[in-house]
Amino acid sequence: MFIGVKEIKITDTISILLLPLIYALVMGLALYLAKPIKFVGSKQSKVAEGAMVLFIGVLICKLAIASGQAISSIFQVGPALILQQIGNLGTLLALPIALVFGFRREVIGITSSICREPNLGVIIDKYGFKSPETRGVLAVFVIGSILGTPFISFLSSISASLIPMHPYAYAMASGVGSASMNAAALAPLMHMFPSMATQLEAFAGCSNLLSFCFGIYMCIFVSLPLAERMYTWLSPLFGPKDEETIDDDYAIEGVKHDKYATTDDLTVGKLKRWATFLVLFSFIVAVGNFIGYKTSIVDAFIGMLLISIITIIGMSLERLIPWNIQSIIYISLIGIFVAIPGVPTADFLVKYVSQIDLTTICTAFLAYVGIAIGNDWEEFKKIGWKGIIITLIVISGTYLCSAAIAHFTLIATGMI
Repeated sequence: MFIGVKEIKITDTISILLLPLIYALVMGLALYLAKPIKFVGSKQSKVAEGAMVLFIGVLICKLAIASGQAISSIFQVGPALILQQIGNLGTLLALPIALVFGFRREVIGITSSICREPNLGVIIDKYGFKSPETRGVLAVFVIGSILGTPFISFLSSISASLIPMHPYAYAMASGVGSASMNAAALAPLMHMFPSMATQLEAFAGCSNLLSFCFGIYMCIFVSLPLAERMYTWLSPLFGPKDEETIDDDYAIEGVKHDKYATTDDLTVGKLKRWATFLVLFSFIVAVGNFIGYKTSIVDAFIGMLLISIITIIGMSLERLIPWNIQSIIYISLIGIFVAIPGVPTADFLVKYVSQIDLTTICTAFLAYVGIAIGNDWEEFKKIGWKGIIITLIVISGTYLCSAAIAHFTLIATGMI
């Protein structure tokens, strides 16, 4: 957070944004890979893997509270804004290409979403950190974080110039659930259509709010199951036939049986470990929030503690209720409900949680991700240049499919 956001201008409408969350991930990885530094090794990487499951709950809870807080605004938006969210399934267009490139179960993580922070949390929670699915989503997250912003800015300007769809549709499509990508895709449109600037900004902002609030549920209930089904159908046709590709059976037992994150019986000792980790994480986020956004450390810390309580409740319910339901589902439902305006808890909860910027949570979370990646760096290196191509196809698929759906919905509803 000390370094801040750095913008590298390429043209008037295209620029590269370097964000604190990328610095955190890179520094975490560097601490593990740096040979002279001995205090960050396999043991610390293992602890980071387990702790991440807890911190994913915090990230999901923050998003859920935002969903509950804005639920009336979400219900008020037009059908085009809602239906264009289906365009997020355009990421699946990259799945057969990824199979041809030699990926196996990595394709489920790579192509089930645009692979931003919430999707990262869903995949890690469902499959475990050491799974091929997580390796895929992490690769696209890193590549997308570096190249995604300049690429979608370029894609937006080229598409608006060459493909005859309404600027409103492109504005709606820019709401992919990433603030930096949203701004990067919107900038060329406002430059090209200055008379529509106010409307374009409004549509882009509302679309990004929808993606931000409900994109994770699209991933959990629609795109992820579809990606798994498509992998089953298509891997015999397009999948690799040799043994030189990334192994499908890459073990995930290390995370599944980790003492910090295991889904075994709930114990007092486990609750104490969760509470200890979350209190420390809450303090780190509160300090980072103060450095980056000059908010009250006390208010941010209280907000993080409230989020942590919901996280512990959700993780406990997963172990107490004899149904196969992930903890992030419980955390999401509780977070949405307690933040809905009119619910007795809403005002108090939102007062403190609103002091916390999501970027701060993501930055702290990704520092742990960077440390955890170090243990499996050789496997990540196998993603290579092919991962870059697939990432750009994933971004293009969701952007262009969303724009097309929005455009035809606008025509059908008589808005254009």
